[in-house]
Amino acid sequence: MASTAHGAQRPAEPGPERELPSAHGSAAAAVPVPVRVAAAWSWRVLVVAAAVGVAGYLLSTVTVVVVPVLLAGLLAGLLFPLTKWARSHRVPAGAAAGATVLGLVGFVVGLLVLAGQQIVVGFAELSGSVVAGTGELLDRLQDTPLNFGTGNLEAWVTDLGATVQDNSEALLDGALSFGATAGHVLTGILVLLFTLLFLLADGERIWLFVVGLFPLPARRAVNGAGRNGWEALVQYARAQGLVAAIDAVGIGTGAAVLGVPLALPIGILVFLGSFIPIVGAVATGAVAVLVALVANGTTNALLMLGVVVLVQQLEGNVLQPLILGKAVSLHPLAVFLAVATGSILYGIAGALFAVPILAFANTVARYLLDGTWRTDERIASQPFYYPWEIRRHARRHQATHEQLLAQLERFHRTRTLERRRARSEDRNAEH
Repeated sequence: MASTAHGAQRPAEPGPERELPSAHGSAAAAVPVPVRVAAAWSWRVLVVAAAVGVAGYLLSTVTVVVVPVLLAGLLAGLLFPLTKWARSHRVPAGAAAGATVLGLVGFVVGLLVLAGQQIVVGFAELSGSVVAGTGELLDRLQDTPLNFGTGNLEAWVTDLGATVQDNSEALLDGALSFGATAGHVLTGILVLLFTLLFLLADGERIWLFVVGLFPLPARRAVNGAGRNGWEALVQYARAQGLVAAIDAVGIGTGAAVLGVPLALPIGILVFLGSFIPIVGAVATGAVAVLVALVANGTTNALLMLGVVVLVQQLEGNVLQPLILGKAVSLHPLAVFLAVATGSILYGIAGALFAVPILAFANTVARYLLDGTWRTDERIASQPFYYPWEIRRHARRHQATHEQLLAQLERFHRTRTLERRRARSEDRNAEH
């Protein structure tokens, strides 16, 4: 050790073989624990948000495909019992799925034709009321300080014609854009029908193929989480469909009793709009009140408003807690914020799919965090087949004895779980 003239020791100089002590450990220890925890959470949340944002951007570029596929998933959940019933009566899966899809198309087309006829007749009746109501309104406004009469209306019509003539090129571009949109709608309908057909006919095999893409240790958890998320999605779609049907029958019947024109189209509009929670029912109810106001006057519109409010109170206080509350465990505030966020980001499609996606994500997260997949008896690595289908597949694909036993075991286990669940639901209903 080097020393000074007074015999005191001098601090050692760092040499080429000696390194200065790192200050990293002491610096990290000096940071308070709450700050370190906040920092750890912050960068992880930022990474997750960035991943979700990139995924959302990529999906938004192919909405013509994504939206029909999501809609096909909801419809598959609603219609799968029909396909399953047909398969249980020895109808092949492809034929059962095709018949279900054709039945859906026929139902929708018939509903649109019936609604179209009602709209044509209703507008013929409504046009006279609109003209008379407009004339009466103009007469009243002419006697007010606004002095708004027929001359003002004619001036507005003249200005509108000049505006249309001056912007004819922009209107032509809009018409061409509408044509492109119609092409996208047709493409989306075709994607929807083909996706729905294959989901009904072979949905479980498609899911098991997706599960097989994950690492072997994660497959059971992914399989169980996906199945439970799908079940929540199906329960939501069925419950929301029942609520929408009750809303449509209530408001449509009220409109018919009050003599409001277009009662059937209003009921169909309410049914479709009610699939968007909270917002859809309010918007379609407002349309019903507006039609009553234009056609039959203020008193009739107030009565129609009372019917709409009564039906929506029944939905919010009775139907939603009893039917939808059992399907998905989501707070009404979460539902409202999901619809608002989805509508801001992706418009009508975002408002329609926000709650189903939230219900799916909520169910999957709870399932994985609880570790239920470790003991879940419903997880299956084989598709569900009926015994006659198992024998046919065994002959066609020359299945081994082990594969045959595995499929038969899946059939019997599923039937046992279904009976057990039915008995549990009956006991809950009694209590």
